[in-house]
Amino acid sequence: QVQLVESGGGLVQPGGSLRLSCTASGFTFSSRLMKWYRQAPGKEREWVATITATGFTTTYADSVKGRFTISRDNAKNTMYLQMNLFKPEDAAVYYCNVELNWSDYWGRGTQVTVSS
Repeated sequence: QVQLVESGGGLVQPGGSLRLSCTASGFTFSSRLMKWYRQAPGKEREWVATITATGFTTTYADSVKGRFTISRDNAKNTMYLQMNLFKPEDAAVYYCNVELNWSDYWGRGTQVTVSS
C-alpha cells in the first residue's frame, strides 16, 4: 500500500535552517509529481511546494519562495524540503502528498517548531 513517511522536524531558531525528508513506498515514486503542505495550529492546511517527477520543475507558495527548496532523489524514493531563513510563521506540521488515481495520499506529518 501507499506509504509516505516524513522526518526531520524539530526546533528551529528564527533565521535558521532545517531539512525535511519524505520517504515513499507502494507506488512508482519516480513517475509521480510530489508536494509539500503544512498546517499551523488553528489554520487550514496550505500548499508549500511542488516538484515534478523528474525534479526539473519546481513551484513554491509566495510565502516560502526564495527561502525553501524542494528536491527529490528518485533512486532513494525520497523527497526533501530545505528550509532556510526560517520565520516564526513557518512553524507547522509539514506533510508530503501524492495524488494517485484521483486520490490524495498523505503522511502523518513532521512537526517543525520555532524556538525563541
